[in-house]
Amino acid sequence: MNALLVEQTQQLQLLVEAVAQLRAEISSAKKEANQAVSETASEVYVQMSDWALKSSGATIDLQRTSETYDCKENWGCRVLWFFRTANPPDTILQPDVSPENCWPLQGHEGQVVIRLPARVHLTAVTVQHISKEASPSGTVISAPRDIAVFGVDADGEEETLLGTFMYDVAEEAIQTFPLKNAPLPRAFSYIKLLVKSNWGNPAYTCIYRVQVHGKMAKPESLN
Repeated sequence: MNALLVEQTQQLQLLVEAVAQLRAEISSAKKEANQAVSETASEVYVQMSDWALKSSGATIDLQRTSETYDCKENWGCRVLWFFRTANPPDTILQPDVSPENCWPLQGHEGQVVIRLPARVHLTAVTVQHISKEASPSGTVISAPRDIAVFGVDADGEEETLLGTFMYDVAEEAIQTFPLKNAPLPRAFSYIKLLVKSNWGNPAYTCIYRVQVHGKMAKPESLN
């Protein structure tokens, strides 16, 4: 009887080790897949200038940007490590799009205003989330859905609608949306993304990365 118990215990231990190894392999495969997607995307979009890079001088206008999701209001969130320290809005201006490295804006709608490092004749906007396969939760319901893009003047009093589009979670993780009448005759130094809805998460909307494309305006005359 004791021998049988010892044998069953050994088999159970082997099974536990096998499950742990399988989980490690799945996690590693997800990381490799996400890295491959990011590398491929970088190759595809390398020809397009990105004016929304923090390293190039782009910043977030916090006064005109929605609040970051507060995990303290959700008891279920507090038991998870994901939002213990929420990422700031300028997370979307950086190329690291590994799972969970996003900016969570409060609710299913909101906005972010980006100050560009120069005045730009805008041509397109790129929005990036992660795929369902790369998502730790296996879902992408926090991804933005309906989005409107505006060019904004420096004092924020005048906004020009540049286009509306839908980020489709069934398509590629990186989606580029041409703006109407591009390249625009007027140059902007601020751009606003208005998220009108997401894919089903009522508490927060995650934005991983935003890229802004266009041609830099000629310097204004000093005369």
